Amino acid sequence: MISKLLVANRGEIAARVMRTAHAVGIATVAVYSDPDADAPFVRLADEAVRLPGATPAETYLRGDLVVAAATATGADAVHPGYGFLSENADFARACAEAGLIFVGPSPDAIASMGSKIEAKSLMEKAGVPVLPGATVTEHTDLAAVAADIGFPVLVKAAFGGGGRGMRVVGDPAELAEAVEGARREAESAFGDGTVFLERFVVDPRHIEVQILGDAHGEVVHLFERECSIQRRYQKIVEESPSPVVDDALRAELGAAAVAAGKAIGYTGAGTVEFVMDRDGRFFFLEVNTRLQVEHPVTELVTGLDLVELQLRVAEGEPLPPEVTGAAITGHAIEVRLYAEDVPAGFLPATGTLHRFRVPALSGVRVDSGVVDGSVVGTHYDPMLAKVIAHGRTRTDAARTLARALQRAEIHGVTTNRDLLVGILRQPEFLAGRTDTGYLTRNDPAVLSSGAAGGAVHAAAAALAAQATNRATARVVGGLPSGWRNVGGMPQRVAYTLGEQTLEVTYAFRRTRLELAVNGEPLPVRLVRATPDAVELVVGGVRRAYAVHRVRGWSYVDGPDGSAALAEVPRFADPNAVAHAGSLLAPMPGGVVRVLATRGAAVTAGQPLVVLEAMKMEHTVAAPVDGVVAEIAVAPGDQVNTGQVLAVVEEPGPETAG
Repeated sequence: MISKLLVANRGEIAARVMRTAHAVGIATVAVYSDPDADAPFVRLADEAVRLPGATPAETYLRGDLVVAAATATGADAVHPGYGFLSENADFARACAEAGLIFVGPSPDAIASMGSKIEAKSLMEKAGVPVLPGATVTEHTDLAAVAADIGFPVLVKAAFGGGGRGMRVVGDPAELAEAVEGARREAESAFGDGTVFLERFVVDPRHIEVQILGDAHGEVVHLFERECSIQRRYQKIVEESPSPVVDDALRAELGAAAVAAGKAIGYTGAGTVEFVMDRDGRFFFLEVNTRLQVEHPVTELVTGLDLVELQLRVAEGEPLPPEVTGAAITGHAIEVRLYAEDVPAGFLPATGTLHRFRVPALSGVRVDSGVVDGSVVGTHYDPMLAKVIAHGRTRTDAARTLARALQRAEIHGVTTNRDLLVGILRQPEFLAGRTDTGYLTRNDPAVLSSGAAGGAVHAAAAALAAQATNRATARVVGGLPSGWRNVGGMPQRVAYTLGEQTLEVTYAFRRTRLELAVNGEPLPVRLVRATPDAVELVVGGVRRAYAVHRVRGWSYVDGPDGSAALAEVPRFADPNAVAHAGSLLAPMPGGVVRVLATRGAAVTAGQPLVVLEAMKMEHTVAAPVDGVVAEIAVAPGDQVNTGQVLAVVEEPGPETAG
């Protein structure tokens, strides 16, 4: 039996595993990096052990430190969660050698699937359909191999997942650079830069099957999940069942997944992933020898707790009847709430999460790794939480999930919330027409624009600020705001919302409120205004807005969307203006490479600096043809958003030609 479980992970998955462990009477141990010292999962655990450092390589990827922590605390089992060491066969062996139960498959099963190259070969022998491909070595003739496979080709990391170390190449001239970029990213994320080429199926559906095996040779499937809506090869919307899989196809997919599991003697929870073309043909993609991020949708449609089943299988129990006889009830949809700027190209976002509240609607589940005050940094994956809804039908689940997200209060960090709401309410999604090309056909910025806030939100922010001033003013409380013996100018406050500036002017007259935004009168009737709530009647419609003010920001949430408004200082700091031609960091992160020197002539679009944040690379390019006047950073530097990286000056008339 397991009496104390060390969870070798962080964030929402660590907390999720601990909740189930506690429910079945098992004590828990957390391990944590320095940035995670005050994280919710650390407080949830019964005991916790520090892993000194900040980066994954220093902390959560240090199997030796994790095993030492388990030994020191008297833990008898380790749950790896997903990511980090979850698919590391050497770590699973180290646990066994230390007398620890590894809550997952055997080291041999992990090793057989750890290399996607070997996994494909094994699956082909087991009769599972696979795509043609080839491993890249230093002797590989890339052009010849790719031509044999056929363009477009996918360059893919042999170890790891999550979309890192992947590139799609349609032009043979871009292949070598794509291979090198994928190698670097794979080395950084997984510690192994091996990549391979594979035929790329254009806009397939991404279908995966949950499997569960026990130590007595039984392997079953728990139906499929559709995970086709992705950005940068990372899933953001998952659901079960798939809207296009009927009973016959479900049986085929399930049989292939079970065959894959039996071929490697699988125990515990795992996932067999497939790509499906437009003709309904499916091909093996990989086996994830761990719990998946999207496991909650399977739990909600089957009524099973997959973490509890993992623990029971690890203790040697056979699969119970509720697993072998499981059925699908209703529909479940999960979205991944990321800290990222969608209109800016999904750039990772950082900051302090001043408020995080999701309405407690019936059928809605929130698996979160953050709370009010959590700090989102650059070292780890930017996912804040998974929000999942279960309904009688797919439409019910989508509708409930969209409302929960729209009415959530998420303050302090830019997120993809508006994109997720836009997807859930978009006709193509509601019709079930989803594939991996969905966000290519549908502009993410447009999908995100439906709840971007605007003039009314700025008005609410200004009126809440005015109410705050009145509540703290040292004047006679009965005097109206801004009172003068003679009529004066309206009060003014300006905000920035994205790239737009909203200037609010308002004056309280004897019988009415006069209010304008950017000079345009806004006919409103004020019902009430307090420092944290404003009710307005606009166009005959009465709406209530919650307002949360923090350090020069006003976060406004209402039935017509949310807005994060930055108050514009009355007097600008002249030192804050960057030199013309400055290249500014679009996100916080580390400088990986500097590709130009001072005095070098560059052309528009030429890469100058490569940044890395949350394990993803981002290239900053020259905006115009010109000469590099300054390089302000070096490899290894940490930079903040808006920091000057380099300055490119356009050539003057005397050098232009």
